[in-house]
Amino acid sequence: MASKKTPEINGGSMADIAFLMLIFFLMVTTMDQEKGLARRLPPLPSEDQKVDDTKINRRNIIIVKINSNDRLFAGNEPMDVSLLKDKIKEFLTNPTEDPNLPEKEVKFIEGFGNYPVTKGVISLQNDRGTTYSKYIEVQNELVKAINEIRDDFSMQNFGKKYINLDEDKQKIVRDCIPQQISEAEPKDVNKK
Repeated sequence: MASKKTPEINGGSMADIAFLMLIFFLMVTTMDQEKGLARRLPPLPSEDQKVDDTKINRRNIIIVKINSNDRLFAGNEPMDVSLLKDKIKEFLTNPTEDPNLPEKEVKFIEGFGNYPVTKGVISLQNDRGTTYSKYIEVQNELVKAINEIRDDFSMQNFGKKYINLDEDKQKIVRDCIPQQISEAEPKDVNKK
């Protein structure tokens, strides 16, 4: 009696099926996207460019510190994060022309005219032990303060919020209300 041969499975179509399944899963799955901070870094200076040592008047700087215990200090005062936005807005706008708050310099803004632009700079300093979530929370409050000042300026001068303006008018707003945030190298206060 002849032995029966078991039929072989055609493997050629298996590769096709695997490829189609791969394509299917690539098309229907979503991947979490990490979000970072939207910051435009200044361009690198050219090699022949002279470096100026810019001196900034003490009244034009507010130092925002976050220590290793996630405690926030703005201008050497302990502060809750929920109050930071209003403190920064007051600092940058200087509505009462307080001599302890930043100076304003009248600049010619192309397409707008002369406008008193603040010389205020926000210096953010944090400890190496600061949690990332606290750092992001403080960054968000700083940017929120500047965005609200820009929205107020936009509504007053153009009748629209900053985000709804065309690119030319957004540039005018950015020139009138600059975002000047300086970040210092994190420090390790536990090291002696």
